[in-house]
Order: sequence, then structure tokens, then C-alpha cells
Amino acid sequence: MCTIKETFSRLWLIFLIQYANATRPHIVFILADDLGWNDVSFHGSSQILTPNIDALAYSGLILNNYYVTPLCTPSRSALMTGKHPIHTGMQHRVLYGAEPRGLPLNETILPQYLKELGYATHIVGKWHLGSYKMEYTPTFRGFDSHLGFWTGHHDYNDHTAMETGMWGLDMRRNTDVAWDLHGEYSTDIFSRESEKIIANHNKSNPLFLYIAHAAVHSANPYNPLPAPDDVVAKFQNISDYNRRRFAGILTKLDESVGRVVQALQTNNMFKDSIIIFSTDNGGPASGFNLNAASNWPLRGVKNTLWEGGLRGAALLWSPLINAKKRVALQRMHITDWLPTLYSAAGGDVKRLVNIDGYDLWTSLSNNEVSPRNEILHNIDDNFGVSAITVGKWKLLNGSTYSGAWDYWYGPSGRKGFYNISTVLTSPAGKALSKIKVAANASMITNLRKSSEVDCASHHELVPCRPLEAPCLFNIDTDPCERTNVADEYPDTLSQLQKRLNEWKETEVPPSNLPIDPKGNPKYWEYTWNNFGDYTTYSVLNAR
Repeated sequence: MCTIKETFSRLWLIFLIQYANATRPHIVFILADDLGWNDVSFHGSSQILTPNIDALAYSGLILNNYYVTPLCTPSRSALMTGKHPIHTGMQHRVLYGAEPRGLPLNETILPQYLKELGYATHIVGKWHLGSYKMEYTPTFRGFDSHLGFWTGHHDYNDHTAMETGMWGLDMRRNTDVAWDLHGEYSTDIFSRESEKIIANHNKSNPLFLYIAHAAVHSANPYNPLPAPDDVVAKFQNISDYNRRRFAGILTKLDESVGRVVQALQTNNMFKDSIIIFSTDNGGPASGFNLNAASNWPLRGVKNTLWEGGLRGAALLWSPLINAKKRVALQRMHITDWLPTLYSAAGGDVKRLVNIDGYDLWTSLSNNEVSPRNEILHNIDDNFGVSAITVGKWKLLNGSTYSGAWDYWYGPSGRKGFYNISTVLTSPAGKALSKIKVAANASMITNLRKSSEVDCASHHELVPCRPLEAPCLFNIDTDPCERTNVADEYPDTLSQLQKRLNEWKETEVPPSNLPIDPKGNPKYWEYTWNNFGDYTTYSVLNAR
């Protein structure tokens, strides 16, 4: 039998746990896929307006010195582990559905850490960190539920994915194939599921909701930019057909952000939330990957180590931020989200050992100096590329695609009219007004101007040919990488090369493996499958 003292101690412990859970913020992480720097209208383009995203940005923090990795899988692994992809073997290319590998199972990832703090954890949308065995899939790695897809992309209507010469359905409800969702638009599916999770959430516990959209990634080659025709028809001002289709996809994504914010407000969770909106890598512009994103005026595209492939469009919003409604210049990397959110949730960051990310919560909230002065962008020996930024200096070695995508790609979108009232009256804008934290029109004008990248015309174009020799840029004054100063600052170049070599000594080999024919969806009722859990082909192989 328990003594009165023991009973009291247990009750007190229960109270402390319940109190801690009740005071931890809800965390909603919205990850866009392949969104370019210039595709959010808060960065200066008026071609495609993103009023819901903008409303959160202006009333929170616009993260203007925030970096991701150049590709989907590496960025998602960095987000989930707080580690550079070179330390998990995820640094080269993306993970394919018929590839027998995944994010290493010995890695503790973000939802698992948050579950230890009492969070309910849910993922909606794209996973892309392994599915050849069930133990690599989301509900086996810390998420309570998953509605979405396992591979790197799919069609937004029929939900099939074409890759490595294979084709099959990719839409899951937890571990089951979601056949019933065929024909429904993916962004709407993910919005509705997010609304449902929020509406049904028990607010006595904190919520972690990870919404990883298919948008704005291109789909299958037969319909690379799927968007509702009635939405696309609103963009007759855009002459380029593909950019017009892209605008439709992006508009649906922005609407989804508004729907999520509204759901949080309706369930009285908005004022106790942290919301992050981020891209996973730079945009595929000018037909790259059959897409039409824009990173203007930054250089390069997705899967390059130029700023256009790395500098991410992102925002952080929360009433918990002390110094908000500003353009945050703190240097930040996608690996920093794990310790930053764990810290904001009341976790002891000292528990997070052997990670590469920094806790930036206090720095961002109070507008203090970032603890991060260096960003390793990647080391990919298979591609022969690497890049690092230390302070204001960026070193770039090598180039993907033999340098074919080493230039500047529009559109700039600077000639259109930016209607501030659409921001204020958007669903997100209205929700912000209800809790009295919305930015006013004057603030919006000033913040939008401050968040634009300034590529002053006085920067002389000094060629960089990274396939021939390393390039060096002062990224603070030359964010568009126009002036290669490698010859002017040889000592700085040497120091950064040395630092890059130090990182190289810590890397593990890329974990990429050959495609396994057994993973072909045609053997599994034309669905992408956890084929590694079976010793023989499906009975369909005999047909």
C-alpha cells in the first residue's frame, strides 16, 4: 500500500506533467515542396499573391538568412534529425520508392523527441525518408498518424507516382492504401485532414502537426503542373502557360495555410501556437523538373549549391516571440529546427547530443545574435560539389549538371500591383486580427521592402567557373553571387577550403543503393509498397 506521502508525491507529479503539457505550445510545421525564394509575395513579387502566408510572415518573423539543402530527401533528413546529411548518409540525390534504404533507424527524430514531452504527433502529406520496410514509415518513427504519400512526388489527382521507369499509386492512410481518395486534389485532402486533426485534438496535450505538401513540386510528365482549371483561369495576366499552372498550384497551397490557421483559431489553439512555413529547397525554375518556380534575383535552381538552390523562403510565427513583426537576419539552417522547437517546447536541449543544429529560439524571439556563424551547404563527392558559408564568405566548389543551371532565372514579378487588403482580409489575416497581433498596412509596406534581396547593379560581373576552380563570394553584399573574389582574397579562400576539409573528415558514405526490381509497383497491385518486408514477390508476379 502507498503511504499518504507517496500518494501525494504521485499526485503532485501528475499535476506537474499535466501543467507542463497544458503550457507547451502547439507546433504546426508547414513544409512546401520546391517553392522558390521569389514565389512568396512577401519577398517582393506581385505576380502570384500569397496573402495567407504573407499575413503570418508580417506578424511574425520573415527569415531572410535561412538555408535549406538543395534537395527533398536531404532537407527532410536534416529537419527530422538536426544533423547534416553528410552525417546520416543522405547527402546524395533523393530516395527512390524502389530503393532498399531509408533514414537510418538508429536516428531519433523530431516527433519522437516531442512525444517525450507529451505531444500528440501527426504527419499529413509527403514523407520521402524511406518506405521499403514498414519500420521506416512515419507511424513507426514517432508519428501517431499519417495521411499522405511515401515517395518524392505524385499526381495531385490520381495520386500515382512515376519514377525510375516505374509507376504506381502512392497515397496512404497510416499504413493502408487510400484507394478511396482517388480523384480528390491532394492539397485539399491534406488541408481537410489537417483541419480534422486540429478539430479533434485534446487541448490538454500539446500538438505537433507536420504538414508536408506535395505543392508546388511537379507531378508526373503527362500532367506536370496539375491545378484546378478555375483557379488557373484567374491568372490571365501571366503569359507563360507553365507559370500560370504553377500559380494555380501555389494559390491552393496558400489557401491551405489559411484553412489551417482558421482551424487553429476555431479550436482556440491559435494564440498558443508556433507556426513555421518553409520550403524544402530552392525552386526548380525555367523548366527544371518540368516546373516553373522563381528564385529571382538569386542564382541557380534546385539541386545546385547556388543561393537559388539553398536560401529558403520561410517564416516563423507565434505570439510567444518577443521581438516580432520584423525581418529576421539571424543566420539559420534547417538542422536548427529540431533543437529550436525542442527548446521552445520546454525541452532540455542538453539532451540532444551529436546533432549539428543550434537552438535559436532565444535569438529569434529576442532579436539577439545567432549562435550560428557557419553553414555547411553540402559535400557530395558523387556529384563533385561542395559549399560552405562562414561569416560573410561563401566558398563554392564544382557544379551539378555540368554547369547548365548556373545562371539567374525569373520571372521577377516586380511590375504587378501588391494589394495589401488581400493580406489583411485573408483567412489568416482575419484570424490574426481576432487575437490583435496583425501587422498594419504601414508595417506591411516596410517589411516587404526590407525583405527583398538587394542585388545592387554596381556589382561587377566577375565570372565564376566552379568546374574549373573554386569560387568565393561575399554573400552579405553580393547575395546574387555576381562577383567572384577568389583571386582577390586567396587567404580567405584557403581558410574556407581548410574548414570544408575538416567537415569532410566527419562525413559518412552516401547510403544510396541500386533500385530493387522487387520494388516495382506492378508486383504490388500497382502501388508503391514496403517490398522489403517480403521474401518473395507478390502473387501478382505470377500473373
